[in-house]
Amino acid sequence: MCMETSQQRILIADDQQDILDALRLLLKGHGYTTQGVTSSSDLLEALANDEFDLLLMDLNYARDSTSGQEGLDLLTLLQKNENLPPVVVMTGWATVGLAVEAMQRGVADFVEKPWTNTRLLEILQKHIALGRERRESRRRVQQEIADARAIQQGLLPKEIPQLPGYEIADAWQSALTVGGDYFDILPFGEEALGLCIADVAGKGLSAALLMSNLQAAVRGLASPSLPPDGLCSRLNALLCRNMTSDRFITFFYAQLDGPTRLFRYTSAGHNPPFLLHKDGTHQRLREGGGVLGVFPNQKFDLGSAQLAPGDRVILFTDGVTEANNPEGEEFGEARLLGLLEQNRACSAEELQKRILNAAAAFSGGHWYDDITLLVLAVS
Repeated sequence: MCMETSQQRILIADDQQDILDALRLLLKGHGYTTQGVTSSSDLLEALANDEFDLLLMDLNYARDSTSGQEGLDLLTLLQKNENLPPVVVMTGWATVGLAVEAMQRGVADFVEKPWTNTRLLEILQKHIALGRERRESRRRVQQEIADARAIQQGLLPKEIPQLPGYEIADAWQSALTVGGDYFDILPFGEEALGLCIADVAGKGLSAALLMSNLQAAVRGLASPSLPPDGLCSRLNALLCRNMTSDRFITFFYAQLDGPTRLFRYTSAGHNPPFLLHKDGTHQRLREGGGVLGVFPNQKFDLGSAQLAPGDRVILFTDGVTEANNPEGEEFGEARLLGLLEQNRACSAEELQKRILNAAAAFSGGHWYDDITLLVLAVS
């Protein structure tokens, strides 16, 4: 047993020194390393500053208290610790109700004082092993998520293609480690571009997987000869065959002809981008159809806009407009439009930064959804 338990550390919390001494002696003899604390504040400090394989704790830290309420309150605080080791509770004032309430607050096991050495050692060994398995599983998941994020970021454009007479700036940020927002800039020769932005319903790994499938499909299908409405129709048919019924994607795709400044587009249920003119007027790019992945025979309308020098086109996902302040109020499209009107002379890069900074300041830096921005400036 000593070889099996080497390097296994147990934090013991009890207000009686003789109990601490007895447990230290017992556990040392079986290969465990221990640290003892006598108060709840010392317990919290020890967990904050070090790592343990198990916490063995009493529920009463005041000699005139036998209710266990102090320990139950402490367990509530401990539940907020994501890296909390397994917790085994010891008390000399055990009741069925107290044991049940302790278990409801995350306790792995319950031991009455005076304890039986053999039984106590069995419980500790069992929960230390289970705790190590959970930590290893959590470590593997975290590594897989980190790998997924690296792969997802690798799918996004590393450099933004630019056309003479235009400037394009982008911003992408996931609310979680990985997300369901997507954008791409597709060069069609030296005088044309394809621009797209999308939002997969949901967050996390499932949304990220759908996003990667969408990115592959767009790059495989998009071409200068396929108009935006045709691309959306093909994408929709493909996604309807492969997606589950509770998922959908909003999508906006446009083709920009550089010399003529013609901007042809189709929106598949996506937030209509803003087209802001130099004189301060604006329009919304709404033509298209419904979301992708729901109705296989859906038709999409083709829209077009004639751009002019000084125009700004702003493509965004709803993570921008739905950013919430502490009172639950949304940033909203009206606030976004006001910001665009005030800063319509800014470069694409500067305008993108001002939008993100304003939304971040409004929400206190807490993003509840993925955020993506594309800003096209015509010079």
